[in-house]
Amino acid sequence: MASEKEKEPRSWQHSVLLYVHDLMYMLLVVMLLFLVVFRVILVTGDSMFSTLWDGDYLLLESRMICGEPEPGDIVVISKASFDNGSPIVKRVIATEGQTVDIDFESGTVYVDGEALSEAYIHNETTNEEGTVFPLTVAENCIFVLGDNRAVSLDSRSPQIGQIDRREVLGKAICLLIPGTHHGQLLPDYSRIGAIQ
Repeated sequence: MASEKEKEPRSWQHSVLLYVHDLMYMLLVVMLLFLVVFRVILVTGDSMFSTLWDGDYLLLESRMICGEPEPGDIVVISKASFDNGSPIVKRVIATEGQTVDIDFESGTVYVDGEALSEAYIHNETTNEEGTVFPLTVAENCIFVLGDNRAVSLDSRSPQIGQIDRREVLGKAICLLIPGTHHGQLLPDYSRIGAIQ
């Protein structure tokens, strides 16, 4: 039997083409992941300070993957009637069927008669914005507040109101790059990681 011919070594051009081919497939997979599963969102403004700073970059998990928003989740919303649909970041306080009440004297938020323990807030909820309380969250809606209640435009305001679940882009899961809060603070890299 004749021995098999030895394989000819690949030319460098052939090797480069194989690497480029593999690289294109990897880039396609990454692009699909970031179009369907994940997004990167830039935090603008002070409404979530001190949980999130102006200039933070967040990794957002698509609503198709993360499921329905739950109380305590930090979500990104796009409401066409507000700021031309620009993404806004807020915390879910209540979901459909729950009743929200706010005692603006003490700054306490109640959901279904229970006072919330809100260690994450920057200041108390003492600003009335026009929504009448108590309020029962409508079907397929959520009620959201910012963590910096003194400056947050959120579900307390008729301008934002309750958020239809279809307006939720997804859940913020991770801080990727820390911001500088309008250049006032140095980036705190210890903040990188899962968002609480």
